[in-house]
Amino acid sequence: MRTHNWLVALAAAAAVSLTAGTIQASEVSKQDFKIVGSWNFLTHYKEIEAPFFTKTLPEQSGGKVTADLKSVTELNLKGFEVVDLTRKGVYDIAIGVMAYVADRSPEIEAIDLAGVNPEADDAIKATQVYRKVVEREFKQKYGVQLLAMFGFPSQQIFCSKPVEKLADLKGLKTRVYGSSLGDLVQGWGGIPVTVAFGEVVPALQKGVADCGITGTLPAYDAKWREVVTHMYMAGLGWGPSFVVMNQRRWDGLDAPTKDFLAKQFADFETKAWAAMKRYDQEGINCNTGLGPCPYGEPGKMKLVKPSAEDMKRQKELVAEHVLSAWAKRCGETCVKEWNETVGKVVGLTAKAK
Repeated sequence: MRTHNWLVALAAAAAVSLTAGTIQASEVSKQDFKIVGSWNFLTHYKEIEAPFFTKTLPEQSGGKVTADLKSVTELNLKGFEVVDLTRKGVYDIAIGVMAYVADRSPEIEAIDLAGVNPEADDAIKATQVYRKVVEREFKQKYGVQLLAMFGFPSQQIFCSKPVEKLADLKGLKTRVYGSSLGDLVQGWGGIPVTVAFGEVVPALQKGVADCGITGTLPAYDAKWREVVTHMYMAGLGWGPSFVVMNQRRWDGLDAPTKDFLAKQFADFETKAWAAMKRYDQEGINCNTGLGPCPYGEPGKMKLVKPSAEDMKRQKELVAEHVLSAWAKRCGETCVKEWNETVGKVVGLTAKAK
């Protein structure tokens, strides 16, 4: 099935999972939401998040739904804490990266295990088939209601030292932001170090890290090009992310307002997933200078594409280290859910050793 059709189906699933029916703006109750967004220097924040909350929601609701949006950058947060702050009611809505909050839920971590979803279409489809599990986990373990899911550009490896092949990553300190990425880094003989996204550039400058894993365009937006020389195209995933609301706040909304928000967040997802692919190629261009960069002066990173032999070895490492370690963390019931959903999409079976 073509990506466009998956996006349409995904939007429909998002709306149905929250509530059903249609609603007129006149029936929406007046709401003002306090929101913590992602990093304000990201193109995604500027083009997708901020316009949605500050323009689309107010316009579509006839001025009844408004938002006080602040980014984690402005709030001096690292991103790991946003869901707990939302659960506590400090914020009504939060946007964040799944892996940042998966410490209490291997099920949420499983939405995009390192190296499992190298293709964008698979990542989108996996999100659709696994949505109910993620929604359940957020509600039961974090006290928040899932409103939307989306992805960032493909997660690649950026190094300040020459990397021409998989073996060159051995012994290098590599920034990760989730357990499965750490498992894969250890699998190829590297040393995983957890560093918040906003702190990666100084970590690379000081030698705390030799490499870092992030999305192609986020790396450019965060100016990794100033400290990175090589971009190794490992295809480790798509940085799956979420929008959630404090559960008490969601439960307290009337049905027409829930219905309105469901429709708006379904549209948000469709736009965000569509932008993901465009941002991916733009990020490659902007980091390397090998194509047009619409956001400014391009970097001069060397683009390294793994050999067929290295890609084969990486797939072996995913099975040996990523899937087996995650299966052990998650347990039999959890693994069964994944194998019957995401596993079927990507053609893999998770088993604990």
